[in-house]
Amino acid sequence: MGVKEIVAEDKSKMNKAVEVLQDELKAVRSGRASTGLVENIRVEYYGTQSPIKAIAAVTVPQHDMILIKPFDPGSVREIEKAIKNSDLSIAPIVDKGLIRLAIPPLNEERRRELVAQVKHMSEQAKVGIRNVRRDAIKHLEKQEKDKAITEDDLKNGKKQIDDLTKEHTDKIDVVVKHKSDEIMLD
Repeated sequence: MGVKEIVAEDKSKMNKAVEVLQDELKAVRSGRASTGLVENIRVEYYGTQSPIKAIAAVTVPQHDMILIKPFDPGSVREIEKAIKNSDLSIAPIVDKGLIRLAIPPLNEERRRELVAQVKHMSEQAKVGIRNVRRDAIKHLEKQEKDKAITEDDLKNGKKQIDDLTKEHTDKIDVVVKHKSDEIMLD
């Protein structure tokens, strides 16, 4: 495997780490309602665990309300139970086949806790990116030791991987800053 292939593979892995963080951050509550808070909560539906977004339409009709309309009205109780059992701490209101979630405003202390949680999540993503970097450099060094690539290729590959690492950790910082600002300002 050449330098280009190793760098391309690692870029893909780093992009995936950023995407996973972005998906995880959707579930972190800010002061306003967001479908990301509930769409991935798992519901027991006909014997399988399904995310709410697969069995219901999830909308935000106003900034402090989430509305869930199940495709199958018989699944309302299962969705309600899954929301109650989640760590969301919001009581669902069942009304004529719909489920409403009133999102209460956050107090200052809770906002700070959420920002700390977001920063912790970002550190985990950065650790993942650094692990990808470490593995890539080990792979390049093994390739050079096995005479599959030259010393210059190794040096160039390391520089490319370091640049990718910096680029992706910067992306994480931007995503986290945006989410932290969203939490503190709402």
